[in-house]
Amino acid sequence: MYYTSIGYFLIFAALIITIIADVFLRTRYSKYQKVKNKSEITGAEAARQILAANGLENVYVVETKGYLNDHYDPRQKVVRLSTKVYHEASIASVAVAAHECGHAIQDKENYLPMKIRSFLVPFASFGTRFGYIAVLIGLLFGAFNIAWIGVFLLGFILLFQLATLPVEFDASRRGKSILKKEHILDTNESVGASKVLTAAAMTYVASLLSTVFDLLRLVLLLTNNNDR
Repeated sequence: MYYTSIGYFLIFAALIITIIADVFLRTRYSKYQKVKNKSEITGAEAARQILAANGLENVYVVETKGYLNDHYDPRQKVVRLSTKVYHEASIASVAVAAHECGHAIQDKENYLPMKIRSFLVPFASFGTRFGYIAVLIGLLFGAFNIAWIGVFLLGFILLFQLATLPVEFDASRRGKSILKKEHILDTNESVGASKVLTAAAMTYVASLLSTVFDLLRLVLLLTNNNDR
């Protein structure tokens, strides 16, 4: 009963943390997506200006469908901006665009945490695909050694998320600095951009905590079964 109660608490805590971070980001993003920047520069225009200023004319800026799925593709050297970010001249749009350009600059400079994260991608992908399957098989058939292997595989997800934190925080730091340096936003607008990027960074922290809680829950569950 003791282990069960802790397990339910960890599930609930992970869910609440994830929801709060997501709501926080969407609220901040929605607020500053409605505020036009004084330069009337769109996210796509800001991205191209930032890339050119950093000698990255070989990196393309393209539109991608979806909502808040903006990202930098290091393999194809492309900054992909969601429709609203790409077309709208808001504080939120240029903040997101600057963040993604921050990743492109990291790539150019061979930023070590980014290289570590890239190295961990296949391991995290393998853990995501087979970790929970191994845990489930182990629990269903009483093969706890297999279940523990599943927990080990899921640990790669945690390592990937740990490596992701410095990459994302650094990209936001670079983005804020570039927006000021290139005079894309004024001082007051930069405060709004900072709030958007901070909220976005908190979603990565929430994901990390959620994974930690989930792994703790599985470790408690398997420990409990081993004690029987």
